[in-house]
Amino acid sequence: MIKYREISGLIFLKKLLKELKQLLKIGVPIFGSQISYMGMGVTDTIVAGQASALDLSGLAIGNALTMPIYFLFGGCLFAVTPIVAQLFGAKQYEMIGEKVRQILWLSIGIGVIGFFAYRNLSSLIPFFDIDPEIAVISDGYLKAMSYGFVANMIFTCLRCYSEGMGLTLPVFWIAFIGMLLNIPLDIIFVYGYFGIPPMGGVGCGIATSINVILGMMILVVVILRKKEYAKTKLFSQFSKPNKETTLEALKLGFPIGFGLFVELSMFSGAALIIGSLGAAVVGAHTVAINIASVFFMLPLSIGLAAATRIGNLVGEKNLTQAQYASYVTVLVCFAGACFNTVCIFTLRDSLVSLYSGDIEVIAIAVNLLLFAAIFQIPDGLQMGALGSLRGYKDTFAPMLMLIVTYWFIALPVGYFLTYYGILGNPLGAAGIWIGMITGLVLFSTLIIPRLNYTSNKFILKASQEPL
Repeated sequence: MIKYREISGLIFLKKLLKELKQLLKIGVPIFGSQISYMGMGVTDTIVAGQASALDLSGLAIGNALTMPIYFLFGGCLFAVTPIVAQLFGAKQYEMIGEKVRQILWLSIGIGVIGFFAYRNLSSLIPFFDIDPEIAVISDGYLKAMSYGFVANMIFTCLRCYSEGMGLTLPVFWIAFIGMLLNIPLDIIFVYGYFGIPPMGGVGCGIATSINVILGMMILVVVILRKKEYAKTKLFSQFSKPNKETTLEALKLGFPIGFGLFVELSMFSGAALIIGSLGAAVVGAHTVAINIASVFFMLPLSIGLAAATRIGNLVGEKNLTQAQYASYVTVLVCFAGACFNTVCIFTLRDSLVSLYSGDIEVIAIAVNLLLFAAIFQIPDGLQMGALGSLRGYKDTFAPMLMLIVTYWFIALPVGYFLTYYGILGNPLGAAGIWIGMITGLVLFSTLIIPRLNYTSNKFILKASQEPL
């Protein structure tokens, strides 16, 4: 005779696997897209590094200036995912087309602002002690990147539109093709072929702009031709900019963009804090951060998928399932983070050797990877909760939590431990990692209860609505 507990266990497992399947269906292509985007950056680094150390340095400075601006501006358009996801769940397909057409105007406006911002970012370089030759390359790279910024914002809007409907596979293929195309484009413009003069690190910016413009054009063609997009009638009519939709997107999207800016600034601030500890320490820290970032792609992709999955369920008014999906997301991100922790801990010597041959850098980086392994757990948990909250369109409170825990706790604690330590014994680079882990742990302990509160609030509100 089958016992009740066995039946309950089978039902629980079946329900869990069903939800996991839905999450992975959305998340696996997103993971592929994220790896492809990272692959483009790796190609830029390798090709520019082979050209010269100056070109590599110019590229690094240019990226350090462009990345926060991209996420601050482009993050505002990440609001498209939950907006579309909820409308898709509610089967308001033509409203999706109307909203996205209106937000496309916003993406063009943001793109124009970003174009001028990129062209003037080099004015910040004199505030840092940077070699004039490197500064010239960085300035050229920034100006080259500016030509693709408008297309990048339009692509971001359309990408989030596609992902909001769960159509993540087309975006993956475009990203993957872009990663492959970036290799010959980098080589052509960096070294100079087919009558094009060698541009060094600046050529990486030209290649990226061309790649983004082509990616945008391909995505438009895909949307026009694939039947899965047809019911939204996105390009079937013209819509003027709409004040209400613009404010809705900014109200939801600005906290996302600023939150990403805060997170990036924590990592940038950490690098600046340890800057006086010497080249070997800075190099080891950079290696450890890079390895941690690569492994973070797994929980990041699941968190991004959760915004779509939970947004769809909220739109369907299936709020109990949405809550369950959010819990599964956090669980999966936690499991992925544990897997990452074990991998980093056991493979840290081999991983570091891929990045550097310097004995001193390797020794320091191997030790820092112990902290990077621990780092994965709270980072994975917060990403699961953060992605789920975006599905509920809850972005303002998480932004405030990020500001408090990263700017007012992680960085000050990290600075103090780095230079003053405990009982007057400075911890060096380990101090800033302990500070970042402290900030992440505190953010996780705040964001997970916030997710529980938000999901319960939606369920309670729905139960009080008249049938």
